[in-house]
Amino acid sequence: MRNEFLRGLWVVAYREWVRLLRDRPRMISSLAVPLFFFGIIGAGFNRAIGGLAPGVDFVQFLFPGIVAQTVFMTSIFSGLSVVWDREFGFLKELLVAPISRFGIVCGKVAGGASLALMQALVMLLLSPVANVPVTAPLMLTLVPLLALMSLSVASLGILIASRMHSQQGFQLLMQLLILPMIVLSGAFFPLNKAPDWLSIVAKLNPFTYGVDSIRQAFLAHMAGTQAAGAASPLSVAVLGHVMTLWNDVLIVGACGAALLVAAVWAFTRQE
Repeated sequence: MRNEFLRGLWVVAYREWVRLLRDRPRMISSLAVPLFFFGIIGAGFNRAIGGLAPGVDFVQFLFPGIVAQTVFMTSIFSGLSVVWDREFGFLKELLVAPISRFGIVCGKVAGGASLALMQALVMLLLSPVANVPVTAPLMLTLVPLLALMSLSVASLGILIASRMHSQQGFQLLMQLLILPMIVLSGAFFPLNKAPDWLSIVAKLNPFTYGVDSIRQAFLAHMAGTQAAGAASPLSVAVLGHVMTLWNDVLIVGACGAALLVAAVWAFTRQE
């Protein structure tokens, strides 16, 4: 059983990487949208908004949200490969192969998450433009946070794809989900300055806490404070409690585990 799981995990994840490396338009487009948002929104609002906290301007606030957006978009579209495989019959070949279905799902999730992590690291090359220093200590904090968020969102993508039977339907549903989830995550504006109704809706979005954890890591590094669990002035507050980085990690991890279990259940039942 263990060998079947590991074989399925490796084969499926490796195939996801090969498909992306052969699909250059997909690689370019997955980075183009975050770059567009960063260039247009950052340049357009930086002077108008100015500083959001001591030593933090709008571009520095926005940059972690753009990195998180890159992770989200790449991870959630990992589910498209499930729909593609179903339409072209490759999924049936996987299901009759001597590998576990749990391994197939985990391979899809791991493949999509690792691709998202790679593209997020590429986005970090723009940190000098945002005047955000990226150092080795910051990377030691960021990489696990990005990986956790990638795995959670990829699980959501696989869960949705397990219920879809056409690429067109999946892509349409993704377009309906992606923009509201990104906008309502605080990636582009601080939630502590949003209207009450918008703040409440945003805090029901699990992606909000992934964005907040990544932003807290950046802001703590910029402020020169590496205290574990310390919250920043721009952190999300829930019922009067200002979320720390570890609070965010706990929520994202719990949601990711629940989504992975649901994805395995939905995949096994549908197929």
